[in-house]
Amino acid sequence: SSKRTLRTLFRPAVLPPPVISETSPSQKKLLAYHRGKEQQEIINQLLIDRALEVYYITMEETDEREAAPPITELPSTVRKYFFIKPLKILSFQADYLFLKKCVQSNPVIPIQQQWLRSMLTMVPQSLMEGRERELLTEELLKEVVKDYETSMQRCVLRRALIKPDIKELDKLEDEAPLPSLPLGLDFSSTWHDSYIKAKKRITSTLYILHPTMKTLLDFGYTAFFNFLVVDFSGCRLKGPVDCKSFKTDASLRCSKAEDKIMSTWYQRVLGLFTQSEALDGVKLDQLESFCNCVAVLLSNQLKELLQRTTEVFVKLFDPEDRSRLPIFKMDLTLDENRMEFYPSLQGLEEAILFVIDCIGQTLQNIQTVRALLTGGTATLDTELPAHTAQWAKSTLKRSIRVNLEGPKEHFKGYVESYGWLVDGTAEERIKRFVAEQPSFDEYT
Repeated sequence: SSKRTLRTLFRPAVLPPPVISETSPSQKKLLAYHRGKEQQEIINQLLIDRALEVYYITMEETDEREAAPPITELPSTVRKYFFIKPLKILSFQADYLFLKKCVQSNPVIPIQQQWLRSMLTMVPQSLMEGRERELLTEELLKEVVKDYETSMQRCVLRRALIKPDIKELDKLEDEAPLPSLPLGLDFSSTWHDSYIKAKKRITSTLYILHPTMKTLLDFGYTAFFNFLVVDFSGCRLKGPVDCKSFKTDASLRCSKAEDKIMSTWYQRVLGLFTQSEALDGVKLDQLESFCNCVAVLLSNQLKELLQRTTEVFVKLFDPEDRSRLPIFKMDLTLDENRMEFYPSLQGLEEAILFVIDCIGQTLQNIQTVRALLTGGTATLDTELPAHTAQWAKSTLKRSIRVNLEGPKEHFKGYVESYGWLVDGTAEERIKRFVAEQPSFDEYT
């Protein structure tokens, strides 16, 4: 047993046990620190490359690229400016553009169709007729819808985001700047007090809101809504009328209409102002302006009556509707070897235009209410507007010229067929025939 052998001198080789151990928290912290440091170095290198790019681009814009030294040779303050500030600007730009894209991707409330229809109602119908006009209208409506959606997107963007004060963003955005708010207006103040104040002032100075004015409007509507100073709409049914009788009839009708208005409507107006309630709420210093308002209201009612009468009379001679065209008696006369109408066509035109003058001379001497109450002589302004009288006469002249084309052709046929009997041609032929001393057979 004491004998040494190789087995006893060398113990059998035994493999070491596997190393199984857990990383301690300190080791984990150390490894994370090293890994983070490596990542930070990579990020710093990328930022340095980007900062160099921004730095040299800036130098290019200022024409100083060749004179720009390497960024590593710049002082620390300059490096800080060209390194940190551009990176912050790039970050703000990216964030703002990303958020802007998100806001703009949201749907916009569509424009209401009734708004578009309201716009089209303000366009004259004559400008919308034709196939080309319809296509143009569609294009304009599409442009309106596009502008509306753009404005809504910009409004939502303005309310949702605040644009950074970065000049580089102005180059990236090609849209025009939003209109600035009006200056000098205080939108924070309440409007109710000023509204009540304005309402009271309007009520006290705008006399058309006075109950008396409403009563006057009712009087005028009742008296004039179906009344004309002179009405010749039934003249055609009476048959032919001569020009002299037509003028006399127009004068009598205008006179009777004025008497009727003065005895009915005007008496009701005067009776209203004999009551004390007519001036309720009107102060003594406001009496003159109140009476002026009454005078204007009465003048407008009478002017509207005269103008409507004129328009109805002009409508009678419309060449396109001759159902109520008056019939005038015209005589074909032979006077001093001439054949002509009596009265002449010029006289017929004067007789028709006389009615316009007759209407314009009606209701021209009506005293104002204030003049009657105080014994004055002021009268209402009831003159037929000059442009209305001018329009009526020019329209009647054109209509008369068109309507007399038939009588002129008729007269021309008479002259061509029988004019030689009255112009001396026939008498001259007879004298020449007698002077030739024809035979009995030629006489017969």
